[in-house]
Amino acid sequence: MKLSPPKKVTFWVAVVIAVLGLIANFVPSLPVLGGLGFWLVVVAFVLLALGNLLEGL
Repeated sequence: MKLSPPKKVTFWVAVVIAVLGLIANFVPSLPVLGGLGFWLVVVAFVLLALGNLLEGL
């Protein structure tokens, strides 16, 4: 299996999603992100992993 670096857009989208997940985890008073912190971080990690595994993502 050959790994490739993710595109800059994929990397930054994953970072933004991960930061939203962290904010949701540490600021529980946000009603929009309440309870989604863990899943947002998981989605960001999966997106970043796919960006490494799939060429062109």
